[in-house]
Amino acid sequence: MTTSQLGRPVGAVGEQTRQRIIAATMRCMAELGYSRTTIRQISRMAGVTSANLYNYFPNKAELVAAAIAARAEIALPRLRRAAQRPGSAVERIEAVLDESGHLMREHPDLAAFEWAIRAQNAVKVYPGEAGGVGLEALRDIITGIVEEARRQGGSVRKSAGEVTYALVYGLTELAATGTPGEYHAALAAAKRLIRGTLFETH
Repeated sequence: MTTSQLGRPVGAVGEQTRQRIIAATMRCMAELGYSRTTIRQISRMAGVTSANLYNYFPNKAELVAAAIAARAEIALPRLRRAAQRPGSAVERIEAVLDESGHLMREHPDLAAFEWAIRAQNAVKVYPGEAGGVGLEALRDIITGIVEEARRQGGSVRKSAGEVTYALVYGLTELAATGTPGEYHAALAAAKRLIRGTLFETH
């Protein structure tokens, strides 16, 4: 069944409205949490009627799944490009952390949305989380950098990947719950820790 058969708007204007609805979903969930976010609130924030929203998404589950997928489309290509920059393992992980910081500045709702979909196991309901997106994909990015450095004979602690991921996980929570100043101060401290001792051999 095609999109037009479903009665969903097509074309540039329709896609702009769809993206506005997805952005409103992320913002509502970041501010209110998963369970307290309603279609009516999302519609109001997106500047559309509830009836119009249902032309794009038949229910809340599909809408949240689309928002989860959009989150990955925003962040993952940039984080992967940062991980592929030339340099040592430390420099590449610093590049990933720096890119995370840029993402938090440009998309302030991103971390709070990440936390909202994980609250009350809501994230398990949605297929958009499958296939290595979000924090799971970030773990893969960091682990890949560390494993490549070890294969090339670099002096990298075996636990460096998991410890770095734990730092990033904590930074994401801080971005969701703290102030921008607190997040960026912690990000700078994490970079100092990584450069200082984490990637040295025993």
